[in-house]
Amino acid sequence: MRFPAAFEEKMQRLLGEEYPAYLACYDEPRYFGLRVNTKKISVEEFLKICPFEVRQVPWIRNGFYYDGTQVSPARHPYYFAGLYYLQEPSAMTPADRLPVEPGDRVLDLCAAPGGKATELGAKLKGEGLLVANDISSSRAKGLLKNLELFGIGNVLVSSEEPGRLCQYFPGYFDKILIDAPCSGEGMFRKDRKMVKAWEEHGPAYFSKIQKHIILQAADMLREGGMMLYSTCTFDPSENEEVIAHLLRERPGFCICSIEPYDGFAPGRPDLVPGADPSLADTVRIFPHRMHGEGHFLALLKKGEGQDARGKKERADAQQGRKRKEAAPELEEFSQKFKIDLSCCTLDIHGERVYDMPVGLPDMRGMRFLRTGLLLGENRKNRFEPSQALAMALPAGGLEDVISLPADDGRVIRYLKGETLDVEDVVSPKKKGWQLFCVDGFPLGWGKLSGGTLKNKYLPGWRWQSV
Repeated sequence: MRFPAAFEEKMQRLLGEEYPAYLACYDEPRYFGLRVNTKKISVEEFLKICPFEVRQVPWIRNGFYYDGTQVSPARHPYYFAGLYYLQEPSAMTPADRLPVEPGDRVLDLCAAPGGKATELGAKLKGEGLLVANDISSSRAKGLLKNLELFGIGNVLVSSEEPGRLCQYFPGYFDKILIDAPCSGEGMFRKDRKMVKAWEEHGPAYFSKIQKHIILQAADMLREGGMMLYSTCTFDPSENEEVIAHLLRERPGFCICSIEPYDGFAPGRPDLVPGADPSLADTVRIFPHRMHGEGHFLALLKKGEGQDARGKKERADAQQGRKRKEAAPELEEFSQKFKIDLSCCTLDIHGERVYDMPVGLPDMRGMRFLRTGLLLGENRKNRFEPSQALAMALPAGGLEDVISLPADDGRVIRYLKGETLDVEDVVSPKKKGWQLFCVDGFPLGWGKLSGGTLKNKYLPGWRWQSV
């Protein structure tokens, strides 16, 4: 593979005697990865039911390699059940190394299509808040779908410039992830078209953007909060220089060490004149050292505050929940599917009913696609549950569930939107809403009558024939 001369010279300076090994890795096959959704299933349970061969990504607890030339995990019902996300192995690292805990307020600033946001949301385990933002509204729509697929309801999905978000969330977040737009040098092996894009907009172009973004994010982090900055590029101007810029402009920040792995390469403070030696605690991932593409990570802490927000503040927020009264139809439905409305903060906009996260600021004027979990819609004398609610529910212990094994042809037919004959698995007297599952994991809704299930699977999510 031929590279621009400027890129080759830079990589030779950066890698020294490792440069030939770096070039040689371009003749090796790329690596395919999937990350288990631990909000829905443990890694151990997933491995028991995994329908294809996988092996551990050694530095990611819930990450696995699969042979993308032999299998297509996106064409399996478990993908539609949100049991895993397909993600390049190195790209799993930023969300894995940001220490998110249940109850945190978390911001993924450049979140689409959702590979990192879904992992951050899974780590929250339904507590706290995830704000997932992308400046592109079209990309934010795909982000919202992936979060709903993962069953994550304690979210705000927004589409704003970082500077605008600062107006709403000053000093608000416990944890922030910035997967910054970059020149993409670490993806050259995965996507050869990135080389041409690099020639059009190289490191100098992106470095200016990144320096603005990281300062704006810093102002949204509370004292004692932690922020992880990452790129998929190698250039020091987009990596160490951006972190050095933050340390100069926001002196309260310090660099933290990242949980190690043998293949990680340390940061290079020697490439930034006058830089803090602690830049060596940042991490660069090279594809010739690890079975993954290129990445850079820096974990940062703001000030000397405690690592966790005061427990009392969160408890007060929970106790201070205010909710609108549920319509009788929603009350009846919630009892049937064991939804504890007393733990919900209901908000009703027209026919739509939401369970809202607590502690949100006044968001008037903000561009957002979704706040909280869309429960469904109040129609005339009935409640229509949402696809998002189906994905957020645990099926265990519910009576009105139809669960079929993954190899039952009706599962794919359901995902295609077809009406199903299910008289062999339900009583002919049974009727009404049913949660349709594959091996016990929800896929969506159906309405039962006389042994026939009318399909309510969301049209925009349906199985597409190849």
